[in-house]
Amino acid sequence: MMLNFVETDVPKGKQCLLDIGNYELSIVQNEMSYGNKQGLYEIAVFKDNNQVELPGITAPGDTIKGFLSLNDVRDLIVDMTIQYG
Repeated sequence: MMLNFVETDVPKGKQCLLDIGNYELSIVQNEMSYGNKQGLYEIAVFKDNNQVELPGITAPGDTIKGFLSLNDVRDLIVDMTIQYG
């Protein structure tokens, strides 16, 4: 699976956006993301331009998930596609 990241200026880093069913998955690695200093990624899920909690993808009560390896991100994409795609 190839993820296409684009460079971002504010915050400085990179982002990939994926449409999965009725949701948009944002994958970031930037100067503010959880795990950035370790070379890890953070995801957030959006629906209708609102950041949302998504059972099975984010923790209950949370809309983001950080400290993810690229393999973790790929696993979450597969899970999200199966559950919500």
